[in-house]
Amino acid sequence: MNWMQTDSEWITKQANTGFGPRFSVLDIGMEGYMAVIDPETALWYLVSSEELPGALAGSLVEKTNNRQDYLDEMNHLRFGLKPSAVYFNPTERCNLNCTYCYIPPEMRRSGETMTPEQLCTALESLSSYFDSVLPKDVLPQIIFHGSEPLMAKQAVFAGIESFSHKFQFGIQTNGTLLQENDLEFLKKHQVGIGLSLDAPDPDTAAKNRKDWKGEGVFEQVVDVIKMLSSYPAVNVITTVSNENVHSLTQMVDFYQELGVEVCMFNPVRCTTSGGLSSKPDDEVLLREMCKALDRSYENYQKTGKKLVVANFGNILAGILGPTTRRLMCDISPCGGGRCFFALGATGEVFPCSEFVGMSEFSGGNLFRENLEEILATSPIKSVTDRVVEKINPCFDCSIKHYCGAPCPAEVYSLHGELNQPAPYCSFYEGLIRYAFRVIAHDQELDFLWDGWESESLSSHSTE
Repeated sequence: MNWMQTDSEWITKQANTGFGPRFSVLDIGMEGYMAVIDPETALWYLVSSEELPGALAGSLVEKTNNRQDYLDEMNHLRFGLKPSAVYFNPTERCNLNCTYCYIPPEMRRSGETMTPEQLCTALESLSSYFDSVLPKDVLPQIIFHGSEPLMAKQAVFAGIESFSHKFQFGIQTNGTLLQENDLEFLKKHQVGIGLSLDAPDPDTAAKNRKDWKGEGVFEQVVDVIKMLSSYPAVNVITTVSNENVHSLTQMVDFYQELGVEVCMFNPVRCTTSGGLSSKPDDEVLLREMCKALDRSYENYQKTGKKLVVANFGNILAGILGPTTRRLMCDISPCGGGRCFFALGATGEVFPCSEFVGMSEFSGGNLFRENLEEILATSPIKSVTDRVVEKINPCFDCSIKHYCGAPCPAEVYSLHGELNQPAPYCSFYEGLIRYAFRVIAHDQELDFLWDGWESESLSSHSTE
């Protein structure tokens, strides 16, 4: 053999050198299989333990001859998208005083609220912007967010009525101000409705979610969920804290009994002292989350009724086909400022609602300045420029494009800077290992939204 041989056939067989992908091995906690990942493309293979040495020695390189296509796809996902959604905060006020809320309490008590005229003026400006940056066949999204958007119900409903042909609307609400005629209006205009409920019983649910008198709102929210049981565009968010982390499995049963089809189990954000003090331990959170996911699968097998836990489904989507993920928190840069942005009640523009209340992240005011110029300012760019390659140890992590080191707002609150790892790092790592086990057992469709097959742009193979 010529040991000086350098022809292209020899070179293309090399793995873990400058000529090819640098594969990482991830123990997925499943006997007999490992995940082999190309961290830069998020391309992965499930490899039997027996075949692992040969795979790493080069056999996988032959399967990765179109690696540049995957790199281009990932780069477009991370850096090539235009904003297409706005988290629109029509009021700073809220009728609840949740322990972990990221909006400062003084704003929630006595903050500003848009008039119907101001809200419609803002929607007109947003419509003009989206007309200039999005294809004609793409309908941008407006998600009325908060604080509690229905504290400005008259303005919100006026905006929906006037601009239903211009936007796809959604509303994230605590549900306590919704009347039956309100629900009929929202259904008529096909508005997506997001509700919040933290536990399957009133006492636990009221630990963190309560009004200014300290009273819970469990019964009111459950009544609204029941009224919306046949409405397809509804989901429910459970904010997971140290108060309710042990009730997630029961929450799965409760949601399925109520007819809920899509929910989220979102770990509490540590952007405020209340959120930080409510943070569950990562190990406990991972164990309880996996138990809840196991229960959702078991119930689906028994009843044929699927409960999609959307934040976990999004992790699966990020592994199976990166461009089909529906949420943009677990990729870097995150969606804040580049796929969506947030509008405050006074017209201030932020990368994301999590930054509302942090004046240093306001890029400008929609009522006074050009939106395209606002999105190019340093407060917005500081978030859109936050990438895992700048974060230690994330830059060298095999799962960096499945996790994304979120959330920049809570990272900033904890460290005073953006380029730090996520406070839930070990939780995300464990959940990604769980996701690979789901895939290894061919169960991914049991955890994903219907129609996944037609949406998926596959970026994976099985060895």
